[in-house]
Amino acid sequence: MDLLLDKMSKYDAPQQVKAAGIYPYFRVIESDQDTEVVINGRKVLMFGSNAYLGLTNHPKVKEAAIAAIKKYGTGMAGSRFLNGTLDIHLELEKKIAKFLGKDDAITYSTGFQVNLGVVSCLTGREDYILWDERDHASIIEGHRLSFSQKLKFKHNDMESLERQLQKCESDKIKLIVVDGVFSMEGDIANLPEITRLARKYNANVMVDEAHSLGVLGHLGRGACDHFGVLPDVDLIMGTFSKSLASIGGFIAASEPIINYLRHHSRSYIFSASNTPAATAAASAAFDIMISEPERIEHLWDLTHYALNGFREMGCEIGHTATPIIPLYIRDNDKTFHITTELFKQGIFVNPVVSPAVPSNETLIRFSLMATHTFEQLDYALEKIEKTLKKVGALEMQFA
Repeated sequence: MDLLLDKMSKYDAPQQVKAAGIYPYFRVIESDQDTEVVINGRKVLMFGSNAYLGLTNHPKVKEAAIAAIKKYGTGMAGSRFLNGTLDIHLELEKKIAKFLGKDDAITYSTGFQVNLGVVSCLTGREDYILWDERDHASIIEGHRLSFSQKLKFKHNDMESLERQLQKCESDKIKLIVVDGVFSMEGDIANLPEITRLARKYNANVMVDEAHSLGVLGHLGRGACDHFGVLPDVDLIMGTFSKSLASIGGFIAASEPIINYLRHHSRSYIFSASNTPAATAAASAAFDIMISEPERIEHLWDLTHYALNGFREMGCEIGHTATPIIPLYIRDNDKTFHITTELFKQGIFVNPVVSPAVPSNETLIRFSLMATHTFEQLDYALEKIEKTLKKVGALEMQFA
């Protein structure tokens, strides 16, 4: 008997959902990533993207990528450590470090690789990693690879964090790692209190700005800048795959930390470096983010409008204060049904179900881009309200 095949064959959850006609994953997009996309030859409104600034189709971003391919080719064929460093990698890293007020930065081929490679190698066996229970999976995988002691604290609960800090030996490294904006719930980490506790207990702080870069702070600097604590945060992580319309990620920190990571971070040393096109696209998007602040302003106008709209219709949206808006359904099957029904009506949203979240916390993730119009948003709000009423999801909020 093939034991591996036997075990894998018992996993049939996707088949069951497909049989019910409500499977919502791997929907094939046949167009550019914009506020409208084409799926199966049909246009639908995209409210499931992380392209918060709507730059994936910007002419300057595409032109930069094309020019980089013409000059450098399509791939790097090696890691940054050996033959995979280009001048445009260094230019982008200097740009990021200056923007965030840090000594230096290094770029990785994906955001996941950043957290995997940074969190796993900074602390030793006798040190501590303290992490929010709703941190991104990449942070969790990073600390799983570390030999350090791991202490989880309740989501955005500062009393829980302090209790965990009190368990740590005072002469050991204590690294607190949190998302700036939590990717499913849309709420913002309590960075003022986290940095205060870090000072009190001589700890260090790393913030994942993946979903806050280009959204919060002056010119999109992120959650740390939003709260005025950039100088108090030791490591700033970000991605290129969201607001910056590309693929890849970075870590910005002091020179000694960056120097250490350059020579110890395994996902940096042993991964092929970011392609010329992706690097140039991210750099161009970075420049647009800074030079066109009206994009962020419009994104926030849309966000406030949407938040008010969902609250008025009686949706449970938790503590979100960002363009990521969770619509809590709290039932796996109903979440799938609503996603499918909205798709039929031309609205693309993402279902978040167990095991990604507990089964009683399932939600539909609704996200905004700066290129959405109020007309598109009104249409989506109308269809969502009718659908939620149809399936009894709004009534459940008050049961």
